[in-house]
Amino acid sequence: MNIPSTLHFLKDLWDESVAAGLDEPELLRYRSNLLGADLRNTNFGGGNTSSKIQQNDPLTGQPTEVLWVKGSGGDLGSIKRQGFATLYLDRVRALESQYKGVAEEDAIVDLYPLCTFGKNPVAASIDTPLHGFLPFPHVDHLHPDWGIALAAAGNGKAKMEEFNKEFKHHLVWVPWQRPGFELAMMLRRAVEENPGCDGVVLGGHGLFTWGQTQRECYLNTITIIDQLGQFVQANAKRQSSPAFGGSVVKVREDRKEIALEIMPHVRGLVSQKKRLIGTYSDLPEVLDFVNSKDAAALAHLGTSCPDHFIRTKIRPLFVPVDHTADLPAVKAALAAALQTYRKEYEEYYKAHALPDSPAMRDPNPTVVLIPGIGMFSFGKNKPESRITGEFYTNAIHVMEGATSLSDKNTPTEIPQAGPAAPPEAFKMHSNYVALPVSEAFRIEYWALEEAKIRRQPPEKELSRYVAIIVGGASGIGRCAALLAAERGAHVIVADRDIAGAEATAKEVQAIAGREAAVIASIDIRNRDAIRSALKASIAAFGGVDILINTAAIFPSSPDGIISDAMWGTTLELNVTSNFLLAEEAAKLFAEQKLESSIVLTSSANAVVPKRGSEAYDVSKAALSHLVRELAVSLAPGVRVNGINPATVVKGSTMFPRDRVIASLTKYKIAFDASSTDEELRTLLSEFYARRTLTHQPIGPDDCAEAILFLASPKTRCTSGHLIPVDGGLPEAFLR
Repeated sequence: MNIPSTLHFLKDLWDESVAAGLDEPELLRYRSNLLGADLRNTNFGGGNTSSKIQQNDPLTGQPTEVLWVKGSGGDLGSIKRQGFATLYLDRVRALESQYKGVAEEDAIVDLYPLCTFGKNPVAASIDTPLHGFLPFPHVDHLHPDWGIALAAAGNGKAKMEEFNKEFKHHLVWVPWQRPGFELAMMLRRAVEENPGCDGVVLGGHGLFTWGQTQRECYLNTITIIDQLGQFVQANAKRQSSPAFGGSVVKVREDRKEIALEIMPHVRGLVSQKKRLIGTYSDLPEVLDFVNSKDAAALAHLGTSCPDHFIRTKIRPLFVPVDHTADLPAVKAALAAALQTYRKEYEEYYKAHALPDSPAMRDPNPTVVLIPGIGMFSFGKNKPESRITGEFYTNAIHVMEGATSLSDKNTPTEIPQAGPAAPPEAFKMHSNYVALPVSEAFRIEYWALEEAKIRRQPPEKELSRYVAIIVGGASGIGRCAALLAAERGAHVIVADRDIAGAEATAKEVQAIAGREAAVIASIDIRNRDAIRSALKASIAAFGGVDILINTAAIFPSSPDGIISDAMWGTTLELNVTSNFLLAEEAAKLFAEQKLESSIVLTSSANAVVPKRGSEAYDVSKAALSHLVRELAVSLAPGVRVNGINPATVVKGSTMFPRDRVIASLTKYKIAFDASSTDEELRTLLSEFYARRTLTHQPIGPDDCAEAILFLASPKTRCTSGHLIPVDGGLPEAFLR
């Protein structure tokens, strides 16, 4: 193995002071994490690593060789020790006696649990035998962009030989074969027939490397990947023509603004079967690709690496539109292209489906490419949406690398062709070879992939929803944000109190993940501020499905007199601002054309007149009727409901210490002036509770439960309704 003194692109992250204190399983975990830390080595969730480790058999006490290999669905960058499957190596290799040929290779997977070492519940991946039958102690199987570029090049095998000669390697080529037991047999045979080889290039797929120690394996892997990068880059520099045939569309200077305008529309179109979360990218390489001459042809060919199109589908949706097109023209082009995409996807399914194939999945794309603007990617949640975009960015790198490896001579044969697919099944453009659609189908609709999908935890009620919660920094809004997160929603915490919003967002992230929440500054009296908050929602998640407002004001003064200005401010904040919020959100909902929901916070005071709170009571009465008016005007696509809570003291910004003391004094409730704010609030809450039928203090969490109930699909047939959350207040009973 020729180890250079300096890597050109990658870094040697190995720290011997850390490694020295680790046992073999921990060294495997350490090696895997280092490789997964750089997406140039492999994409998220892609590739796998293994080690063959001597351990004592728990039954016999005798030493035995155990295959540790990344478990199904794991990610190298974040995997822990418990994420690896462990199998008796001799039993894995004994499976060969049960192998009846490629047509029945999937049956072998059912035998993997019988090979399990110890009580390990981690499911072994379909790549397990690829590692088990190789004769090396430590093996890495990765999907580096530079490696796949070589594997997906029409002249890839010839270029591999050039690489071997230049960098003094002995990589061998294996034609395309779907991962599984047959590929394991092909890998073993390739190594046996090529003594001294130091790696394998899987046609259209990826790279295998290995080593005698954990350190050697890691170093071999990053060295070969780095040198492949040097090789691909050097070939690109020798090309006389620009990448992808050069740009034919100009980058729009207003692309970010256009993206925010069009994203809800795109999200709505691709969410007709299942609601999706969106991510926008205008990375330089993305723009170079979507604006290029060859973009449409290359995009339609599809990706090559199986890990790519599991998320990106067979191909992205490319929208042919000129950079000078206005928004209506872009939307028209998008609608036409999407109609064609769905039709082609249905034809693809019908052409390749077998009687036992899973039912056709969503025919909508997960990646949308628009010249001049960039890429929109979608997934069931924000991480998957982002990762889908990253995968297609990887695919762009692969296509660029493969096309840069072209030379004057058109390949006379397709080196990816082999027992699994004949040469005529492969399609090539500018030296880039995509996976045959028949093979793509065999992976996308593979029973083993279907089983992997079914092993995933069930989605939560609101996992595909985006909720903007105005007033989310404290009180009812904060509790609503936390409850929405517990139920799977993506949350925008909007408030004038940015510090409070940040604190709530951190709590949401602790529940649902760091990508589940963002904050937005908002002043609900200002349309521009409302639009800005909605744009923050679009930028983060692609749109909004639920609008919740808990922000309000209770006017007070030392002398108990409400000035004309305070009266006007109360009506402005408690009524008009709710109308402005709903009207601006309705525009976004109209773009999405997805069922949406608005929940506003009124009050029991809307139906119970009181002395001294006229401004507040009147504003809430108006808000209650606004709920009904909006329910009518925004039907049928948007449901509008509200809650009528009685006084909520705990956590409410409307109950500062001076107001609590004033109320305690008003109701002649004895209190200690040295008590804490919370102790005083508790006294007042208990007093209010005694006036209700349930004698239960009303907390912000009680209100949040009602809000999320109304916001959720559980109440799909409810609109124009207000739920009392008042502990049972007879004077507030509906008249």
